Amino acid sequence: MNSESPEASDFPYLSEDERIEFPDPRKADPRGILCYGANLSPGVLLSAYSQGVFPWFSEGDPLLWWSPNPRFVLFPREIRVSESMRKVLRKGEYRLTLDADFRGVIEACASTPRPGQDGTWITRDMIEGYVRLHELGFAHSVETRKEGVLVGGLYGVSLGRFFCGESMFSRASNASKAALIALAWRLADEGFPVIDSQVRTDHVASMGGRNIPRARYLDLLRQCRDLPGLRGPWNRLLPDFPESEGWRSVVLRRG
Repeated sequence: MNSESPEASDFPYLSEDERIEFPDPRKADPRGILCYGANLSPGVLLSAYSQGVFPWFSEGDPLLWWSPNPRFVLFPREIRVSESMRKVLRKGEYRLTLDADFRGVIEACASTPRPGQDGTWITRDMIEGYVRLHELGFAHSVETRKEGVLVGGLYGVSLGRFFCGESMFSRASNASKAALIALAWRLADEGFPVIDSQVRTDHVASMGGRNIPRARYLDLLRQCRDLPGLRGPWNRLLPDFPESEGWRSVVLRRG
């Protein structure tokens, strides 16, 4: 986490109810911090995501909830895939799966060093909170393997036809990009208009991610969150992954 540690008393405090009404996301401070407190139980996490709020804090900090403006998103049908990345995908050295090792992915995201960061914001409590969401069918992972070894991937939360990306990791060149591209192509086919990336990263920006006003983000969330969703193990609900229109046109193209 790269923000200055705030004083918790500067923000509204949340109780630890299972389902929670968060403050109006538009009342977040200029950094995007909205409130603090509560816990990482499934009910609280689902309440947060359904209202456009997400947790982000470092070990030892209060549990902070964020709603930044602008919001960084990726529209799946607009994802940019470079020619060099197309060649990587066509080589077939990576095997891509869904929900095959959620815990392995989130723990790798927590432990993989990142440039400019001396620690991780994915605490042990956060890992267990999202694993529980995964067990309930709301959190999902994409795994990238090379020769049977997990070398990249990502995880996030799905509500209706809305996907909130949380983190990704890569231990081999382009491994996390392969995961994101395959997921975006398939989510486009499944009627997911947007992937929430929360705050800007150069990695996702290079693939077409962009900032949009928070008001537009909240409108998109309201439109998508109550649509019929894909709750449950995605490796069973989408057994032919990474098959998709994009996969067929780019990876399986011949000549």
